[in-house]
Amino acid sequence: MGRLPTYQPAAFTILYDTQYHHADMVDQELLDTLRQELRRGSVVLVCLLALREPDYGYALVSTLESAGVETDANTLYPLLRRLERQGLVSSEWVTNDPRPRKYYRTTDAGTEVAGLLLDDWSAISRSIEHFRTGETSE
Repeated sequence: MGRLPTYQPAAFTILYDTQYHHADMVDQELLDTLRQELRRGSVVLVCLLALREPDYGYALVSTLESAGVETDANTLYPLLRRLERQGLVSSEWVTNDPRPRKYYRTTDAGTEVAGLLLDDWSAISRSIEHFRTGETSE
């Protein structure tokens, strides 16, 4: 890229800064917060999908992390309790292992909700792609 002219209209400066210096302009703490908000909106759906096979809390944290969904137990356990109150997951204590564990499983209602949320996720994804590329995806 050649040398920039001495006189730069404001729009060009903003475009230049946005395209070539965006990494320098992004506050990492702000970006981390925005990413956390984005993930927070997807954790319910991910849990409903992951718990189609029964799992206990700590193992679920590991399963989610291995799939790239960062969450911790302090976030997950309250979510699981809420999903259980809403009838979207059920739980059962398994005491025949050396260590008793509470296993969670997606209910039929949770499976139905997960399907509806997946439809919404697909629609949102298409909308984002439209704005990213400026093209419609039909």
